[in-house]
Amino acid sequence: MTRWMTRTACAALLAVAASAATSQESTNIVGTATDWSIFTEADPKECWGVSPPKETLNTRDGQAVSVRRGDILLFVTFRPGSNAGEVSFTGGYPFAPGSTVSAAIDGQTYEMFTEGEWAWGASPADDATLLAALKKGTTAVLTARSGKGTQTKDTFSLRGFTAAMEEAGKRCVS
Repeated sequence: MTRWMTRTACAALLAVAASAATSQESTNIVGTATDWSIFTEADPKECWGVSPPKETLNTRDGQAVSVRRGDILLFVTFRPGSNAGEVSFTGGYPFAPGSTVSAAIDGQTYEMFTEGEWAWGASPADDATLLAALKKGTTAVLTARSGKGTQTKDTFSLRGFTAAMEEAGKRCVS
């Protein structure tokens, strides 16, 4: 299976996971680490850390606007047989076709490609670089553009990130 097909399948699973992650009734949460929650899924076996943003800003033509968005979540997913996590982001709306998401972490900027409502690193090497930056950082600011032209800026706390990733990775990577 190609990375693109895996990501497409993952997007479908993560859409379900995003709903579970925000539900108070979720049965697959296995822990929390400050601002991050850890989830597992048995079939297929996957483990992930996830967090909603602490702050969001939506603008159009430089002016703050009120817009309706779905779940806004930053994920890192681990699978058995892989020794690294895959970073993904859902902005709660379809991204503008051909656009990228900019992830600013403590002064460094990283680009993620988009497809529909999801964004990822372009390769396992990009994921590893982004994951290392997230582990060292204090905040991550993800900036994107919707298909309707709205600029979004979502700020995520990285408090508890490293502990959450260690727990999620330990549960799935073998």
